[in-house]
Amino acid sequence: MKGKKVVLRDKSWEDATNDYAWRSDDELARLDAAPPLRIPYTEYLFEHAVEVSATSERRRRFAIETLEGKHIGNCMYYDIDKKRGQTELGIMIGDRDYWERGYGTDAVTVLVDHIFDTTSLNRVYLKTLDWNVRAQRCFAKCGFVLCGRMTKRSNHFVTMELTRNEWERRKLASPTDAPTNP
Repeated sequence: MKGKKVVLRDKSWEDATNDYAWRSDDELARLDAAPPLRIPYTEYLFEHAVEVSATSERRRRFAIETLEGKHIGNCMYYDIDKKRGQTELGIMIGDRDYWERGYGTDAVTVLVDHIFDTTSLNRVYLKTLDWNVRAQRCFAKCGFVLCGRMTKRSNHFVTMELTRNEWERRKLASPTDAPTNP
């Protein structure tokens, strides 16, 4: 799936080194409201191999690459609930050289387009830490709106959502924002 700045592709074995470094990084873990990974790399390789080879009806994971093929992050949609017609979205740009340059916004846009173009789901939602204003701005650019607040394990989150109807309205208003190669 290709956007203006990024390509989303299936996760692969070759992503292990970057994924381990990003998941072990204290700042990235803090932004993800998760503890940093503290297992040895060799142990992580086993987990990574299982994750890459596993398929699931409830989750889809992608690597985010620049148009030149550099792996800069990951995104996914998960907790797919076909009965409720919804899924949760997650993203991380692990390579700080690509922060605040539109790569995350493009990745979210491409992922949301993929979800609504290829599934019958009607709602995509996400949670982000209430103090992570940079992420909230990114999601708002992509059409997500605030829909709630929650606290989990002493972390305060805002919940944002994008519905199929709003996505379609935005596409009609700005057809040039469609991905170049869905």
